[in-house]
Amino acid sequence: MDFFRQHILTIVAFWPLAGMILLLFFPKDNKTLIRTWANLVLFVGFIISLPLWFWFDRGTSEQMQFVENVPWIPTLGANFHVGIDGISLLLVLLTTLLGPLAVLSSWEAIDTRVKEYYVFMLMLQAGMLGVFISLDFFLFYVFWEVMLVPMYFLIGVWGGPRKLYAAIKFFLYTLVGSVLMLLGILALYFIYPGIAAQHPEVVAQFGAGPTFDILAFHAIGPYLEFNLQFWIFLAFFVGFAIKVPMFPFHTWLPDAHVEAPTAGSVILAAVLLKMGTYGFLRFSLPILPDGTKYFVPMMITLSIIGIVYGALVAMMQPDMKKLVAYSSVSHMGFVMLGMFALNPNGLNGSIIQQLNHGISTGALFLIVGMIYERRHTREISQFGGISNVMPVYAIVFLIMTMSSIGLPLLNGFIGEFTIMMGALQEHLSWAVFAGSGIVLGAAYMLWLYQRTMLGKIENPANEKLLDMNLRELVTIVPLIIMAFWIGLYPKPFFDVLDRPVNKLVARVRPDFFQAPRLNAQAPAAQISR
Repeated sequence: MDFFRQHILTIVAFWPLAGMILLLFFPKDNKTLIRTWANLVLFVGFIISLPLWFWFDRGTSEQMQFVENVPWIPTLGANFHVGIDGISLLLVLLTTLLGPLAVLSSWEAIDTRVKEYYVFMLMLQAGMLGVFISLDFFLFYVFWEVMLVPMYFLIGVWGGPRKLYAAIKFFLYTLVGSVLMLLGILALYFIYPGIAAQHPEVVAQFGAGPTFDILAFHAIGPYLEFNLQFWIFLAFFVGFAIKVPMFPFHTWLPDAHVEAPTAGSVILAAVLLKMGTYGFLRFSLPILPDGTKYFVPMMITLSIIGIVYGALVAMMQPDMKKLVAYSSVSHMGFVMLGMFALNPNGLNGSIIQQLNHGISTGALFLIVGMIYERRHTREISQFGGISNVMPVYAIVFLIMTMSSIGLPLLNGFIGEFTIMMGALQEHLSWAVFAGSGIVLGAAYMLWLYQRTMLGKIENPANEKLLDMNLRELVTIVPLIIMAFWIGLYPKPFFDVLDRPVNKLVARVRPDFFQAPRLNAQAPAAQISR
């Protein structure tokens, strides 16, 4: 048990990779065995990750826990260094939960090149987990790039009619962002020895360099000149903004979502987009505090544009999957708005909303995939009155629609309410524009539900549709449970986030907890300066 506890992060991250290697030796004709093995591997992976929730020390949640740090490439200063704080804990558990549900949803949907499909799904799971636990920039970048390959093939091989266009677009956008991010990483790598030499306390803790240690870069962050922070922030910004995706870097997302198989869309929305927001939280804010404050007006403006633009475009979509895809642009705008409010309410809401988006939008993509498997169309005009023949499906759809809208007692409300508090705390106009996005979000989701579920069945092709089966219920019920848990009792999640969020705020705005909070306008002016 001690060995398991000491190496739990390595086991969690590499468990899918071990399952993938064994899968390579399976006979490709035995599809049932392949499907069973892949589902078993990811289900066991979720079980293995659960002790992280119970063993994690809330009293020191701002510090890295379950740390492993061993030399990897000494000549470069790269180590196998992993660990998690409260922020990465929630994202790791979100990944291990969504992975098996996405794979289970593929049981009947994928019937060609089944072995290759599940190999890529397991590789993708390992890459995503590695990103969230890495404390070494070299290791982080390896996992970041590893994730790109399986998603490219999942879209390009098992996607829809325009799959090659969507896959290449996804690959090129992400690759451009990755290259710029790498330039930012290398800039920090070469700057570190000179900065550390001027601060003995940094050398005493992290050495004189060279190093890729992320915590070492956190230590020198306050000592970096503004010009350096300015350019490195921009390099990181492009890499992470493409992944979020923020307006105007969002154009790859709808194509990738629509053409990807259902499981690919679920993973893309629920986890991959969070890698961009995680990058801002783990790197941009703590390493580049002055650069972060300087770019707040730009980040808030782009976030608000994304909220409103994504909602308006979603309202115009005739395709169910494309509507949900554009809703992601709007919801991720909320996440970025809360993050760059740079106060505890905003950051807490931003991270909680990342979980909420993964749960709600992941469930909506599963729901759209279920109806697509029955009708092989996602055109909203082809449906209507589905609740008459699929009542359980209609109830599940309604719950997750209300979750996405932000109905009280469900998870979306907690995240949006906390983000709105953080935005209002800084500037009234931020909250007003964000509020318009909430109204528009309710409009397009209720319109979608009314057009597809309510009324009479007018299309004869819908009259004999079968309701959800047991496998489909198993994929969706855990997400419904999570939606109600966060909506009814979010305290455990805020307990995990409280200390790391306060540490982030104190890093970017050292005077925040001492400054008098006289009105809602003053803090925004302070940030802008």
